[in-house]
Amino acid sequence: MPTPDYPQLDVIAVGAHPDDVEIACGGTLARLSEQGYRVGIIDLTDGEPTPGSPGPEVRLAEAQAAAETLGVHERITLDLPNRKLFDSYEARVKLAIEFRKFRPRLVLGFGEKTPLASPDHWQAMQITDAAIFYARLTKWDDDFEGLPPHTIAAQLYYTLSFYSNEPLPGAGHVVVDISRTLSTKLDSVRCYKTQFPPEKQHIFPRVESIARQLGQTAGFAAGEMLVSPRNLGTRDLMKTVFGK
Repeated sequence: MPTPDYPQLDVIAVGAHPDDVEIACGGTLARLSEQGYRVGIIDLTDGEPTPGSPGPEVRLAEAQAAAETLGVHERITLDLPNRKLFDSYEARVKLAIEFRKFRPRLVLGFGEKTPLASPDHWQAMQITDAAIFYARLTKWDDDFEGLPPHTIAAQLYYTLSFYSNEPLPGAGHVVVDISRTLSTKLDSVRCYKTQFPPEKQHIFPRVESIARQLGQTAGFAAGEMLVSPRNLGTRDLMKTVFGK
């Protein structure tokens, strides 16, 4: 059902903070945009405060520049609190409202905890899982601004883990070919100058090396791995195995 004033998106990637999505699956989003799909990003928080940023307006400008670099069509920042993000009813509803507005077919989100990193990431996974469910529920319109229910057809998880070679657990794994968009992914992360000053430039070779390693496992120059909570199926085995 059409929702006035909100363009339908094919894919929405959800992060806890601006830069999560770029680091985890920016190459995939850039590739999807190149292929003609309409892509969105939802950041649950503005990511502030952080040590190197003068304030939210700077971080949001960096996020917008990163989105434009990737070819993202819509970027939304919710007003949930950074560092104090929790899986709550209110957080679930806020995200589900955005899903009802933009009606994605596919949602990408966190798939695990990130020990020694922000606990917001794990909370974001739980919020996203719940919001996908809430988005489709009927007889509950008053809690969702009167927006009609929307069923999201598929969900995939991404990882921000740099410290393990073990893939995310799940029923189905897929490596997206980002050979053409790896440089775009890295450029989008570089938009966050407040987050990656000279003393943190090691992030870029690390992100690149992981992408090249993952790509090689599937025969690509670079790749990003996504995990499905359900088995992945096909109706065209040859196209799935060999691509177009």
